[in-house]
Amino acid sequence: MSTEVVVPTLGESIAEATLGQWLKQPGDAVAADEAIASLETDKVAVEVTAPVAGFMGAHVVTEGTTVNVGAVIGLIESGSGTAAALKPAAAAPVVSAAPVVEAVVDDPGDLTLSPSVRRVVLEHGLDPTKIKGTGKDGRLTKDDVMAAVAAGPVTTKAVAAPVAVAAPTAARGEERVRMTRLRQTVAKRLKEAQNTAAMLTTFNDVDMTEVMAARTKYKDLFEKKHGVRLGFMGFFTKAVCMALKDIPSVNASIEGDEIVYRNYADISVAVSAPNGLVVPVIRDAQELSVANIERTIGDFGKRAKDGTLTMEDMKGGTFTISNGGVFGSLMSTPIINPPQSAVLGLHRIEDRPVVRDGQIVIRPMMYLALSYDHRLIDGREAVTFLVAVKNAIEDPTRLLIDL
Repeated sequence: MSTEVVVPTLGESIAEATLGQWLKQPGDAVAADEAIASLETDKVAVEVTAPVAGFMGAHVVTEGTTVNVGAVIGLIESGSGTAAALKPAAAAPVVSAAPVVEAVVDDPGDLTLSPSVRRVVLEHGLDPTKIKGTGKDGRLTKDDVMAAVAAGPVTTKAVAAPVAVAAPTAARGEERVRMTRLRQTVAKRLKEAQNTAAMLTTFNDVDMTEVMAARTKYKDLFEKKHGVRLGFMGFFTKAVCMALKDIPSVNASIEGDEIVYRNYADISVAVSAPNGLVVPVIRDAQELSVANIERTIGDFGKRAKDGTLTMEDMKGGTFTISNGGVFGSLMSTPIINPPQSAVLGLHRIEDRPVVRDGQIVIRPMMYLALSYDHRLIDGREAVTFLVAVKNAIEDPTRLLIDL
């Protein structure tokens, strides 16, 4: 008996997704509610779980295919898995988003190769069953295949049809990889932001001496008490919340012919994920302590790497902080995240000569960049906001007395 696996409801206004990866192959044992596939939506990856226990049947849809909510993507068979289940059922033809490279003859059904891996296998005439996979569930990666090529001869297999392959060269090569849905959405939204907003960026620099001294002095006690490391984002988030209260237009947005002002700060923070940057939201950041902010950001970072962020985590946000400094960025002009009206870019800290009390001294300096929608925020407000953040970071006592 077969049970259909369908695309679950993905959230408000999201009607389709891309099948990113099958986590279970035909014939694999499956427990009820166990993750069997990963879907890529416009914002995050969503796991599809098995509706019943049994074993994985046919994959109705291949990786990379766009699917709608409610569409059947696979089958769960009752029982405990058999060799026959390793081959796709005739009644469930595989749907492919693009032509598939000719498979290796006698390629076992339970050995699923990604397009890039299959191409390398075919180019070198390798037998993939003779190569040990190091990917998830033992799947072959491109690195596995290339390591096998470098290690020496590997048993080859004949191909079903001749495949014309250009002679490999040492200096030149290309690989075409389908854009993930997340990357497509990011590209579309960033371009929309440029086309819609009257975007402008203003810069300042900030002396990190006092914050770095406070961090050095208290980081061990802080971690011991709160169970989280003391970073710089907690200071900057508190400084931003304080500045947003003084300059409310930076926390506002344009909706039609109205301006929406907010008395709360939901701060979006850009964190790195395997498929690119994602922007989860710290809710009511103005009410949180530095410890709670650091704890929330740390949790976001971990879940971004694990692929367990939800769409609820990404929803909303009134202002964004993007820290390119962790990647070594010296200066940038960040793009706002609509419908937000501003984004603060942080950059790397480096020792630079500055003048203090008429003397040239070396200080750890960071460039700050505020990109904003000039339709709503004028230059005076943008500069005043950025100076308020600078002052709070250079004299952290201001954060305690709200000055």
